Amino acid sequence: MELSYKGFEDGHFNIVEGMIDWVRVIDRSNNILYANKKMCDDVGRCLEGEKCYNLLKKERKCTDCISCLTLETGKVAKKEIVYDNKTYNVVSSPLKNNDGEIIAAVEVFRDITYAKELTKELNEKSRKMFSDIKFAKNMQKRMLPPKEIYNGLALDYIYEPSEMLSGDIFDVYKINDRYTGVYICDVVGHGVSASLLTMFVRQTLRTISKNQFNINKIMKELHKMFLSLNLDSDKYFSVFFSIYDKQTREFSYVNAGHNTNPILISNNELSFLEAKGYPICNIFDNVEYEIATIKLKLKDKLIFYTDGIVEAKNHSNEEFGEDRLIDIVKDGNNILLNVYSEVIKFSANSLKDDCAIMLVEVVD
Repeated sequence: MELSYKGFEDGHFNIVEGMIDWVRVIDRSNNILYANKKMCDDVGRCLEGEKCYNLLKKERKCTDCISCLTLETGKVAKKEIVYDNKTYNVVSSPLKNNDGEIIAAVEVFRDITYAKELTKELNEKSRKMFSDIKFAKNMQKRMLPPKEIYNGLALDYIYEPSEMLSGDIFDVYKINDRYTGVYICDVVGHGVSASLLTMFVRQTLRTISKNQFNINKIMKELHKMFLSLNLDSDKYFSVFFSIYDKQTREFSYVNAGHNTNPILISNNELSFLEAKGYPICNIFDNVEYEIATIKLKLKDKLIFYTDGIVEAKNHSNEEFGEDRLIDIVKDGNNILLNVYSEVIKFSANSLKDDCAIMLVEVVD
């Protein structure tokens, strides 16, 4: 059957004359039987009667000719072409007569130049963002304290963020040759905003506790500095902060809303370091904390951790919980590694929260 432009006018192709996409019909000999007004206007000539590959300034049909594929198989085929510095997504569909015979292929050209450029731009921005986040992750890890001895306290830890950036942070640092600051902090949320707050906590505490041994004054200044950030009310953090006196072995601490109490192991006995206090947030203009003090002995151990440990869930939505943690700690061997490996096993390698656990032991 011979198809003509008039045949398309009288048939179902009237609608394509108003389309913003290019539309053309190709026969089995690669002849253009029809091209809509938009395509002819943009190309600058009437295309009927030309070979389909003339558009791309080729002398023979494309090796990946999608119209040929459609005419042979009856299947819809797609590809991208570049014409006049623009990129088009071309979709070829079969055109059948009343007997169901495939008589031509209908090609629709959609200009995707802007979409391609936008995708390229987004990919480049994503690549840069990923690079920046990777840099921030490395910075965050580098800011963790070295695993060494601080005024008689030996430090070890395991730290694994649920995402590339973590909302958990801890630190052990010398205030001077006698006093040592020890804390663990959990910032609400994950990702970039949470990681920035962890860096704020670290730098602020190290700065304001320089030669300052009054815990309440330190916490008041931390709270004051946090308020100066003018953050939204959904940004806050909890922190268990303490100061160790090497000379007397007194360990004084406050709990600013941290919901996992550190565990003390002394003479093979376990106990929790408990204290009450509100998290650091912008709800309160002033804060006061209950300061507790204990006396440590040689070989005493303190285990600090965040809720990513005890709130890790299995496939039944059951939490790991304190009881499992205590059972592992009681065993006494390779505490950090055993806790972490059991949590990973329990959650089937699908931790949803940051995971931080720190062990401090009196060695001198």
